[in-house]
Amino acid sequence: MQHRIVVLGAGYTGAITAGRLAKRLRREDVAITLVNAEPDFVERVRMHQLATGQHLRPRPLGEMFAGTGVDVRIAKVTGVDADRRTVSVTGADGDGELAYDTLVYALGSGWNPQGVPGTAEHAYEIASRPGALRLRERLARLRAGQTVVVVGGGLTGLEAAAEIAEARPDLGVAIAASDGLGDWLSPRGREHLRKVFARLGVTVHEHVTVASVEADRVVTADGTAIPADVTVWATGFAVHPIAKATTLEVGDTGQIVVDGTLRSVSHPDVYAVGDAALAMGPGNKPLRMSCASGTPSAWQAADAIAARLTGGKLPHVPIRYFNQCVSLGRRDGLIQVVTADDRAVRAALTGRFAAFYKELVCKGAAWGVANPTLGLPARRRPITHKQAASPAVREPA
Repeated sequence: MQHRIVVLGAGYTGAITAGRLAKRLRREDVAITLVNAEPDFVERVRMHQLATGQHLRPRPLGEMFAGTGVDVRIAKVTGVDADRRTVSVTGADGDGELAYDTLVYALGSGWNPQGVPGTAEHAYEIASRPGALRLRERLARLRAGQTVVVVGGGLTGLEAAAEIAEARPDLGVAIAASDGLGDWLSPRGREHLRKVFARLGVTVHEHVTVASVEADRVVTADGTAIPADVTVWATGFAVHPIAKATTLEVGDTGQIVVDGTLRSVSHPDVYAVGDAALAMGPGNKPLRMSCASGTPSAWQAADAIAARLTGGKLPHVPIRYFNQCVSLGRRDGLIQVVTADDRAVRAALTGRFAAFYKELVCKGAAWGVANPTLGLPARRRPITHKQAASPAVREPA
């Protein structure tokens, strides 16, 4: 009987994990199922580009995984029973359950309204493809002189503000940050960021807390109203809520608590990768939600699963950071070099070379997902250890 591996979510981390497992394990020994709500792989790091009208190449999951041995199921995950080892799904083929022997939870995260009044009703998000397309349609209808306010001074907010300002110089673009603009960057990085925003005409509101969002403005905690025909909410991410509703051990954020191999500390047949995992990095600090930690977590989890099933050596490669890559429009960028635990150092790349570097990073990540079984490792090993099978359940047709 084949060992059933179910991977939930086909973002960067889920797709990479499924592809790497297909390279590691023999097809006759395992049945790998990749479940995703949308039929295409979404380059989430480019949603600010999609929102400003740029064309992104479609990447159908069925084509990407054709011939790899990975079975792609287009369905929405509605629940996980970690004790029965089943996943509830709904899709075009109807409702059903998928049984697993090993589960990889990679459902990721979405935007986080943070309970701020008016955000859900009036703000736009770019954490998802539907959200970016909704913002794209709205931006296209704005007239010259109208205003856009990006709330959030993190990487997503910086990229969104710069992209919109470059694409639509006829608009009044502003950014509202709860701290100083780019205050986690090196002095060189902060200086370049301010220079670019000044060149693009982005108005900067620092050390402000947005207390509410209205149809035509955002209101700060001190009562100041900032005009906003469009508000873009980019204050961070919230993980998918399904894990918190299970018996899996999760942290306060709803992320699944895992060990150094990305294995659940409460359910050894479950692994969590990317934004869904509460994993500790250098300095005993939780890894932040990002591609920088998500991709290596996918490698680590896939190699650990393969090692445990084949009797191989478990990976013990600490996940660390090297840099933070920020696109500032299509012709400028910032590459901030950081320590292993994500603290900025003096070194930083700026300008066109930084933009080129960031583009290479994005293209490389997409290529790795789109070519799941190319490159190393390629040796497939037989399974020597199998867990007890889950109870028989009804699967969708």
